[in-house]
Amino acid sequence: MILFRTLKELSTKRLTADQRNFAEISSHLYKYCWHIWQSDLQTISHGFSIITQSYNSNGKEQHHDDLYLTCERWLFCLKIICQLVISGFQSDAKCIQEIRPVKEVSPVLLNAAQSFLPYYTSLQNRHPKFWEFIKRACTKLMKILVAIQQRHPYSFGDICVLQPVLNFCLNKITDPEPDILSFEQFLIKCMVMAKSVFECKEYKPSVTGRVMDENGVTLEQMKKNISNAVAGVLTRLLPNERIVLLCNVLIRRYFVLTTSDLEEWYENPEVFHHEQDMVQWTEKLRPCAEALYIVLFENHSQLLAPIVVSILQEAMNGCPTSTSEITPGLLLKDAAYGAAAYVYYELSNYLSFRDWFNGALSLELSNDHPNMRIIHRKVALILGQWVSEIKDDTKRAVYCALIRLLQDKDLSVRLAACRSLCLHVEDANFSEKDFSDLLPVCWGSCFKLVKEVQEFDSKVQVLNLISVLLGHVNEVIPYASNLMHFFQMVWEESSGESLLRIQLLIALRNFVIALGYQSPSCYSMLLPILQKGIDINGPDELNLLEDSMLLWEATLSHAPAMVPQLLAYFPCLLEILERNFDHLQVAVDIIEDYIILGGREFLSMHASSVAKLLDLIVGNVNDRGLLSILPIIDILILCFPMEVPPLISSTLQKLVVICLSGDDGDPSKTAVKASSAAIIARILVMNTNYLAQLTSEPSLSSVLQRTGVAIEDNILLSLVGVWLDKVDNVSLPQKKAFGLALSIILTLRLPQVLDKLDQILSVCTSVILGGTDDLTEEESRNCSGDNMSYGRSHDEDLLPSKELRRRQIKVSDPINRLSLENSVRDNLQTCAALHGESFNSAIAKIHPAAFAQLKQALKMP
Repeated sequence: MILFRTLKELSTKRLTADQRNFAEISSHLYKYCWHIWQSDLQTISHGFSIITQSYNSNGKEQHHDDLYLTCERWLFCLKIICQLVISGFQSDAKCIQEIRPVKEVSPVLLNAAQSFLPYYTSLQNRHPKFWEFIKRACTKLMKILVAIQQRHPYSFGDICVLQPVLNFCLNKITDPEPDILSFEQFLIKCMVMAKSVFECKEYKPSVTGRVMDENGVTLEQMKKNISNAVAGVLTRLLPNERIVLLCNVLIRRYFVLTTSDLEEWYENPEVFHHEQDMVQWTEKLRPCAEALYIVLFENHSQLLAPIVVSILQEAMNGCPTSTSEITPGLLLKDAAYGAAAYVYYELSNYLSFRDWFNGALSLELSNDHPNMRIIHRKVALILGQWVSEIKDDTKRAVYCALIRLLQDKDLSVRLAACRSLCLHVEDANFSEKDFSDLLPVCWGSCFKLVKEVQEFDSKVQVLNLISVLLGHVNEVIPYASNLMHFFQMVWEESSGESLLRIQLLIALRNFVIALGYQSPSCYSMLLPILQKGIDINGPDELNLLEDSMLLWEATLSHAPAMVPQLLAYFPCLLEILERNFDHLQVAVDIIEDYIILGGREFLSMHASSVAKLLDLIVGNVNDRGLLSILPIIDILILCFPMEVPPLISSTLQKLVVICLSGDDGDPSKTAVKASSAAIIARILVMNTNYLAQLTSEPSLSSVLQRTGVAIEDNILLSLVGVWLDKVDNVSLPQKKAFGLALSIILTLRLPQVLDKLDQILSVCTSVILGGTDDLTEEESRNCSGDNMSYGRSHDEDLLPSKELRRRQIKVSDPINRLSLENSVRDNLQTCAALHGESFNSAIAKIHPAAFAQLKQALKMP
């Protein structure tokens, strides 16, 4: 036991050195453990043989205790061997090398399972301890064979391994001994093995690229050779007759509900619904059979599609829609409906959904007998699975059918309808026109259903449907009051159920987006929930924080105006980012929302938090993070050019350092440097005195020295070099900011300005002649304050509130409104007055063609 637990722990290490160590350990332990295991197997087999011959004698009971200890040791050795074979060798799908222990171990494991199975019945009543061991041993042996096949598919594909194992599994599935039928866990493992082989991509033609090894033989060709060999084995093992037989057996035997299934369904329809869910397919026999069937059908669709259609027609002919008794015919129809539902993508070539729906499925729903819940549940499944095949002329009838199923008396049917409705609403071809008048009944049915269900998974499923509806239908406001009451109830009743609350937060986000400017009507319910979700000291913040932040952003971006509660939440953002930057992008969006929506009130209340936030982010995130936050700094300075720069001086110093540092040709670093330079240019244009103060501060020089940035001239002139160098790496508005900043530089009393005069005028000329993306007069008028109201104006129909405000800010941007042409013309005159003859000499050095372009740009005669 200790050896097994130690190996299990060591096998989880993923570093190359650790894996080499484990491989060495495996080479030392494998033969020893394999020998013990085989020796114990002989002892156990001999002991079971004696037990079945004699059941008396007290002396034998002591021997039975020793035998049971041997059984336990044998199980531990089996697990150890599994660890050594699975983790002690690199997967042969990667190394394309034969793993010899696979061929040695696998046939023996299969033989062990075969030798134990006969005792499943004989030991059941008289030796329950050994009977439990037989169950554990047989299922464990098959589970390990599956694990080996998945880890080392090529070695397992050898004819001496794959053929006997798969042959054994298929025989047990299609023709099990009567006693084995009750051994469901073993049958499940046989199905899992068959499914794993059928869907194994290494056993299919390779589509990988050509990777050469040292000898010039392609790995692709090596894989292809093995795949072809395995394909040959599978072809011999699976003639068409056997494939058809397997398909028939899966549908007619394993898909059919049993008496115990019906009893479970009657006792607890919710639990039954979730147990039959494909998510748990490895735990229940029928879902496992369904999963195997789907893979089998995908591999042999041309062969099996007519077979499935014939079974479906046989079942429908043998059980009219008026039937109400639970007969073998009705159960077969249920199974056939399931088979047709799961493979809709291929059967649509053989079966017209319109004819099937009108001729049978819709008629099934008119039979309200309680026993018809069996068929109703499958009809709900079919309507969801076949969504892509439902044409416009049938959509309305299908929607009505699903709403009817959502009101069924049986919870299992209603939950199946709930899932199928989700698929329809999410479908790209969803017709809201055909569904809109069904919404009141749909909402009401959802609210009723969530009150009646008890299972956690059921609540999540219903909440998911509500969330999907909110995201895809427009008529939400008439139902807002009921939805608010519903969300409040779910939140209060879901304490400690993180997954349910996550689904609720997603639904709330969709609700807020759907309400738009009407969203404040739900604040009494929404804001307390939001406050708990963004509290990093809350008991469940780890699970809820991400979705709570997305809800926070949606609430802000769809708010017509800032409210005190939302304003008070901003410090939570600082607490969140002080811990980590996992949610940086949505945090950046939230900051922008507060700037745009909160305006001066926001800044006056949270100035220190804003400064801390920006200082925290800049310098501590990568280039991608910087590129997300820099536009926010820009819009903050644009909105508050006098107040903000002194407030965020530490952040601005970091931006100056970024501007004056090298970028090594890295595109992302170049983008960061250019965007940072554009922000500094904006400050020079909008708050010239402050930038002069910032660049002359001793603290900035100290920071530059600490970071190893050498400054030849003064800092401001060094920035001029960046503006000149990066003008081709920025957007049109940023180009204009560069041009305006450079034109202001012309007014400095520094002789070095004349050294750069040629370049400065060249950049300004290209920006003027190149044009900008200034808003047109009409756009300016549309975004003006006179035209903006928080009712449903024409502008609000065109633009979301956040976008409208953002465009208003853009219209008011001095960078857009100032004339670069006039600025350069005026500041050239100032420069001439300051420098006199030196200015004339500098102008004379400009190339005649460049000077001609300058005159053209400035409209000089």
